[in-house]
Amino acid sequence: MRRYDPLTPEQRRHTMASVRATGTAPEMLVRRLVHSMGYRYRLHRVDLPGKPDLVFPARRKVVLVNGCFWHGHECEAGTNLPKANRDYWIPKLARNRSRDTMNQARLREAGWSVLVLWECEMKDLEELRARISRFLEGQAT
Repeated sequence: MRRYDPLTPEQRRHTMASVRATGTAPEMLVRRLVHSMGYRYRLHRVDLPGKPDLVFPARRKVVLVNGCFWHGHECEAGTNLPKANRDYWIPKLARNRSRDTMNQARLREAGWSVLVLWECEMKDLEELRARISRFLEGQAT
């Protein structure tokens, strides 16, 4: 059964087109935090698998800032699937997870260390700061 969508197809297209891949609120929060910690980075290097959000070339480290819904985190936001058009969304989100896993493996094979930060983990800034610092300074995260 098809659910009612209160938006017209044109409104739905506009809404979905406004969803950004870069410069999201969680990404900007991490970027500001990392910069305030004194680290400098490159953004979205296209020559690396998955175009990581933050790249630290001299350290051979990357930080991925993932939205829980879009990347299928195992938190409430990540497991809360849309009610409408499930035949589209379930495979779409599964492809995202599969692509993320493959890109992370390719990064590691190329000698890069990877830190994945989830949107739901952004609430405790001191813990986030400590985790990023441990990662960038070579300690276990």
